[in-house]
Amino acid sequence: MIEHTLGKTCVPNNPERIVTLNDIILGNVLTLGVKPIGSATYFRKNKFSPQVKRKVGDINLLGIIRQPNLEKMLLLKPDLIIGWRTTDQVNYSLLSKIAPTVLYDSQGLSWQEQFNFVANTLGKEATATVVLNNYKQRVQKLKQYLGSRYKQQKISLINFCCNGIISDVKNSFAGTILNDAGLQRPEAQDINQKYGIMEIPEEELWKADGDILFVSAYLDSDRSYLKKLEQKPLWKNIRAVQKNHVYFVDATAWRGNSLIDAEVVIDDLFKYLINP
Repeated sequence: MIEHTLGKTCVPNNPERIVTLNDIILGNVLTLGVKPIGSATYFRKNKFSPQVKRKVGDINLLGIIRQPNLEKMLLLKPDLIIGWRTTDQVNYSLLSKIAPTVLYDSQGLSWQEQFNFVANTLGKEATATVVLNNYKQRVQKLKQYLGSRYKQQKISLINFCCNGIISDVKNSFAGTILNDAGLQRPEAQDINQKYGIMEIPEEELWKADGDILFVSAYLDSDRSYLKKLEQKPLWKNIRAVQKNHVYFVDATAWRGNSLIDAEVVIDDLFKYLINP
């Protein structure tokens, strides 16, 4: 019996036909050594993130979050469905008629707590311990390679989304990984915020200032906005821009929330900070 946001659900031992309702849960299930039979995605182009796609191969795509294809899901005959309260509560009664359904509050849990919840749901606690220890070992190795070279430098994160600029602050997914690695953030970003994000108006672009700047964007329209911003003095005044220390990374990983995403972030930190 698994207790979750909407109550308690009797989950079968060793479920074999799992459906996940977004890429984050899919990534965590895959990391635990289990391959779901189908999943919804949160990407508008109706596809999985690159890092998940590499790991999962071919599985049934069940539409996008908030609008999963329930008819297709029913035909798959799952024995367990895992989703988020915020996106899937509206369909909970229908999902529960298809298979035992567990929904958790993603906004109230850290990414590691979310991973542990999924592991507990699947009865994979021992595997989760091993996987998290591997993450900690990689972070420790990164810290050893970094040494003291970035001790006085500030690492800034910005994402271009919805014709605006967002920074993932200290309690964000990527922010916690930087913190685990002992990397420092600019003062404006060294804060905890609701949902781990801070909006940066263009006139306050100084909040993006840092010695190293990691930049991501989801859509072509967001990248177009970035291109225009790159021509303005506000952008050119950023220290990382002046030092040519601006690195473009994959938003689906850096703004993800699973251990598969964390591996990509750590890979990028090795790539750009250890072997630039």
